[in-house]
Amino acid sequence: MKNTILGLHHITAIAGNAKKNYDFYTGVLGLRLVKKTVNFDDPGTYHFYFGDEVGNPGSILTFFPWEGIAAGSQGAGQATEVVYAVPAGSLDFWRTRLEAHQIKFETGKRFDEDYMSFADPDGLPLTLLVPKGTDGRTGWHTSDVATEVAIKGFHSVTLTLNRKEATQRVLELLGYTLTAQEGTRFRYVTEAIDTANILDIVEVNTPRGVNAAGTIHHIAFRVKDEEIQMAIREQIVKAGYQITPKIDRNYFYSLYFREPGGVLFEIATDNPGFATDESVNELGTHLMLPAQYEGNRARIEQGLPALS
Repeated sequence: MKNTILGLHHITAIAGNAKKNYDFYTGVLGLRLVKKTVNFDDPGTYHFYFGDEVGNPGSILTFFPWEGIAAGSQGAGQATEVVYAVPAGSLDFWRTRLEAHQIKFETGKRFDEDYMSFADPDGLPLTLLVPKGTDGRTGWHTSDVATEVAIKGFHSVTLTLNRKEATQRVLELLGYTLTAQEGTRFRYVTEAIDTANILDIVEVNTPRGVNAAGTIHHIAFRVKDEEIQMAIREQIVKAGYQITPKIDRNYFYSLYFREPGGVLFEIATDNPGFATDESVNELGTHLMLPAQYEGNRARIEQGLPALS
């Protein structure tokens, strides 16, 4: 198979309260908690994975909910907006639902696609957008959010940068092409896949953002397996960028590097997936710990905040 980036794998952000974060994404947005684990470097903090039924790549928004962490700020050198694809005709449902939860929102068009934008409890910018093209993905449904209106997965992610040129070169290396522009917003698309395949750069003269609650920590691009991942790593090294060795994250393998504009990029594999330590029916129902922390389970469980 060609060494190809297959769009977005996941997006990871920071929250300031685990229960509020869990309640919003599962209760208000109707996403599935696919995996409940801990931060590999800080086991006193949860790591939540929200997505579709099985946590397909391109649907997974993850959070480090550090209790009481200060609010961050959106700015240059960051990914600044998560854009979800929703079914045609569903925005009226979401309008009513957000109003019922007293969540302020704005509506508009972007590249001739209808959207509504709002923020999560920590201020993370979110957008629900109806794509012009066909999106055959099926979102996770709940008693309140039916399949016909459920979030399908990512449409795109937005980066805010002072200058786009150096970042554009990295995106081109990853197989993205500049396809459109609206004002200071530049759209990059990979044709390797039909969904979660868009990245927008907004080029503005603004101060650098502060990475804390309500901001995105990093974005992860998707590859099929480790063989392709390591071939892409070699291309990134040859291009002169510093990148980590392969890291085992239990549910995928990761590489990390910071692109010249300041955004932390990850390359993550499809394999092995989230059903390796829980059945599909039980995903997200247990606290799953990395092996190195299993011996401290009782202490870790006691220190984590309650979700109910």
